[in-house]
Formats: sequence, C-alpha cells, structure tokens
Amino acid sequence: MQAYHSDPEYYADRALGLLASAEDGTPGAVAAFGELPLTAEGARTALAREHGFATWRELLKHVSQVGDEPFARAYRAVESRDLDGLAAIVDEHPEVVHIRGTNGNDLLGMAGATCDERLGKVLLDRGADPSRGNVHGWTPLHQAAYSNLPLLLDLLLEAGAPTDVSARGDGGTPLVVALFWGNREAAEKLAEHSLAPGNLRVAAGLGRIDLLDGAGGEHRQFYRPHSGFPRWQPADDPTEVLNEALTWAARNDRTEALEALVAKGADLEADVYRGTPLLWAAAQGKAAAVRKLVELGVNVNAQATFGGPGHGKDVTALHLAAQNNSLDVIGVLLDAGADPGIRDGLFDSTPAGWAEHCGSPEALERLVSVAGG
Repeated sequence: MQAYHSDPEYYADRALGLLASAEDGTPGAVAAFGELPLTAEGARTALAREHGFATWRELLKHVSQVGDEPFARAYRAVESRDLDGLAAIVDEHPEVVHIRGTNGNDLLGMAGATCDERLGKVLLDRGADPSRGNVHGWTPLHQAAYSNLPLLLDLLLEAGAPTDVSARGDGGTPLVVALFWGNREAAEKLAEHSLAPGNLRVAAGLGRIDLLDGAGGEHRQFYRPHSGFPRWQPADDPTEVLNEALTWAARNDRTEALEALVAKGADLEADVYRGTPLLWAAAQGKAAAVRKLVELGVNVNAQATFGGPGHGKDVTALHLAAQNNSLDVIGVLLDAGADPGIRDGLFDSTPAGWAEHCGSPEALERLVSVAGG
C-alpha cells in the first residue's frame, strides 16, 4: 500500500479506524493485525507494515517525504475536486487507478468521500474497479450510500458494483449504510437491486410493512459506520431487535412502520444503540416521524445518548434539531411541550447553546424567542 498524505495525524486516525474494524471482526482488518495485539500500539505497527515498514517511526519518517508521486498527486486532485487535473494525471499514469493507499483505499473510494460525483465518472471511465473494497470491506458503493450520492450510485451500479457485500460487520451492505443515516434516496435506489440482508431493521427503514412479519434479527453485526461510534455487541433478544428496528424506521421517516412496530410492542423510549427513535428522527430532520412519535405518546423531553461518546450524553431531541437548524422539527417538538431549558450531560448546554455553537442561526433565534417569552 502506498502512502499519499504527509500529515502524521492522518495515519494515527487511520490506525484507530483499523483497530475498530478488527475489534468488530472485519476480516481484512483482522488479517492486517496478524499476531499483533488489538491495541492502539498494535494498530500503528499493523499500519506501518501495510506500507512496507517495520515500525511506526519508520512510516512517519517516510510520509514526511511524500511529495510528487503520481498517486499522491492524484489524491490531492481528488481532495481538491480538480476534475481536469485528475484526468490529466490518470491519463499520464493509468496505473494509479489500481494502486491501493492506506488501509486499502483507492482513488475511486476516496472520490465518494468528496461528495463530487463527477470524480467517480472520471475514474470509472479510466478503468477504476467499482467492486474493490478496502480493509474494512468498504466499497465505492458503500461510500456513495454513506454520502447519499444517487448519481454516483447509478454509475457504480451500471459498472457492476456488488450490492450484497458486507463492510464493518456482517450485514453491513450499502443498503444498510444508507438506511443507517436515513439517506432515503440512496436506500430506495439500492433496494431496487437488493434487499440484503433483509432483516427487520431493513424492512423498517424501507417502510416495507409487508416484510415486517417475516423479518428477524439476523445479520446485525454492522452497527457503526466508522470508529467515532463506540463498540457494541448486538444481541439476539427479540425485544432488542424490535426496538432497534423502531429507530431505523424513525431515522428514515417511515411513519406507517413506526405505528406498526409500536403495535407489535416496540418501546418508544428504548436507546438500543446511541439514540432513541425520537433522537434519530430529530437528528435527521424527519419531521413526519417526530410528529408520528409524538402522536404515539413519546416523551419529548427524554434524555439519552446519541452518536459518539464525545457527542451526545443526556441529550434531548430539541438539542439535535437545534444543532442541525431543523426548524420544522423544532416547531413540532415545541408544540408538543419540549423544554428548551434542559441541559445536556456532556456540555451542560441548552438547545439554544447547541444551535449557537453549531452555527444554526434560525434555530437559535427561535429558541431564544421561546425562552424569552
């Protein structure tokens, strides 16, 4: 694998990501460790070995000298969204589309992270492999689903990108990645090709009422899209499976599925993994789901975890709606009795404080006016 970035912190972050995937049992990441311990130090050594160096120190010495190699220049063109520059480099050095960088990432996979779908076309037109995954099992289709890029999804699917490949745990297909973030446009496009893994959270996230009765809790080992989320072990408990599915319906604005799952006994307040149904709906700006949860009797002032450990502790839905400037959601919550004075457990801040910190001016104005009144 070839180094292409000169910042040591970049590689430190990639090492932590490698460790997280190995802890989750992702085959490529586990193989990268070999006999090394699953520790931060072991991850740094594993990353160094990936690049052909025995120690972390040797890798850092090498990356400090990364300069004008074709792959590094192509990466910088991707990062800066320089279409003409990227095309010129690949035309002159066609081999760069096949080179693997840190943790097995290639240019096509990196292109999806920029959210500029035109970069993917430049690379696909020049022979990039749409099916190749990195050490996390993450393919270009996973990245397009993660970033909700429907045009890139079309290009990749037309080029033969596989839809049933798992990343970061069994069941982590591109469809599941799209549903995790409530990316409905990407999810619906992918569902036209495959419903894998076809479990209850997929049925709920797609709003497929017809599939709810027959779907179960299998293939749920995917639970986090990156190492920013903490470790968790999904259980086979039917109650957990049902409650988790409720959050997937909520984050995808599937109001009929919410009603059906609650009728089956799903708990409106359950925080199965980093977020209750209401918190996920609010965070993703899904006003219809928030309204339906209110109708079903949810406590709009309930506090729970959300996201990574450094993001949400004892947060309310109003905190998350304020963060994202989701005025429709804020309106629904306030009308339902949400308390703008509740402080979260990590930053000791009100929803208005979150709006101010996150640069959400309209949300801040609305919340300040309510508090003032």
